[in-house]
Amino acid sequence: MTSEALLPVTGEAPSNRQRLFVRYYTGILMDLVVLNLFAEYWKNVYVDTFTTSLLCAIVLQVLLKLTVALEHKVGGYFKTKPGGWMKFLRFFCAWLILFGSKFVILEAIVQLFGEDVRFYGAFHGIVALIVVVVVMLLAEELIVRLYRKLAD
Repeated sequence: MTSEALLPVTGEAPSNRQRLFVRYYTGILMDLVVLNLFAEYWKNVYVDTFTTSLLCAIVLQVLLKLTVALEHKVGGYFKTKPGGWMKFLRFFCAWLILFGSKFVILEAIVQLFGEDVRFYGAFHGIVALIVVVVVMLLAEELIVRLYRKLAD
């Protein structure tokens, strides 16, 4: 089998919907891997089944993307305003949204999955959730950088 057999039939660039699909598909798979590794190797993360972890990864991906979109929208508003106070508000609101969203995400997980997905430890599991989310974001960034490097 030659490498040409793996190429698409046409030379057309993927559509925006196809790009979006691949982006979220990859993000969900990355979140699934990270969540399951934490569930397997860290006592502060519990997920009862693979199916539950898949559903949780989908929820996490959607909520994280909504959080980032909201942070960019609010940051964009303050960026258009002149002055040091607006710059401070931009960074403060970004921090508030990014940090505060973890409480919303944790509550959403509790409401949707109950005892099937649990984060334990400091501050009722919020620290464990933050660690998992940060690793998810870092893993996604690492994959994006690798993907871009392959284009060179």
